[in-house]
Amino acid sequence: MKRLIDLAAATVGLVLVSPLLLLSAALVRLSSPGPVLFRQERIGRGFRPFTIYKFRTMVVDAPKLGAAITCGDDPRITTIGRLLRRTKLDELPQLFNVLVGDMSLVGPRPEVPRYVEMFREDFAEILAVRPGITDLASIAYRNESDILGRASDPQAEYVERILPDKIRLAKEYRRRSSVLFDLQLIVRTIAAIAMPSTTRSPHPS
Repeated sequence: MKRLIDLAAATVGLVLVSPLLLLSAALVRLSSPGPVLFRQERIGRGFRPFTIYKFRTMVVDAPKLGAAITCGDDPRITTIGRLLRRTKLDELPQLFNVLVGDMSLVGPRPEVPRYVEMFREDFAEILAVRPGITDLASIAYRNESDILGRASDPQAEYVERILPDKIRLAKEYRRRSSVLFDLQLIVRTIAAIAMPSTTRSPHPS
């Protein structure tokens, strides 16, 4: 049932947001040199690697120019990239990931291989389901970049505090997973994007 809902919603969603997809792609192309899409390997259901798609929000070769984690007012983020990140429009290409079966609309956010290996036992439970575009952690850590930007050691902050909490929330999603709960999370995600001031940081400073 969940897969059928994903297929139907992704298909309809791609049709409805096609003007935004085209506009976002054009803005990325015109605002800075480089590809329109950002591609990165993530780990999916059953530890199967796949390529996740996003609109590119940073300069070309950004990983070579700074840290692997994006923090606060990162100078590598382009002007258009900041807008796409703030509105979450950079995530729209992941509807294609949903369409081909790599992801679900709702499910634990997929991580890069290095972090999965750090917490492999936990991810063995989490990755029994398809990763998703949004989940409890996506809502709780909507302003993750700002949180990391305030940390003295962003890498340690992510590995020691944020990622373990994301894992806890992913396990909570697994326990509560249902069509109704997925719908609730979609509504909460839309509300968080539309009214960001009402979304509070899980670790306020």
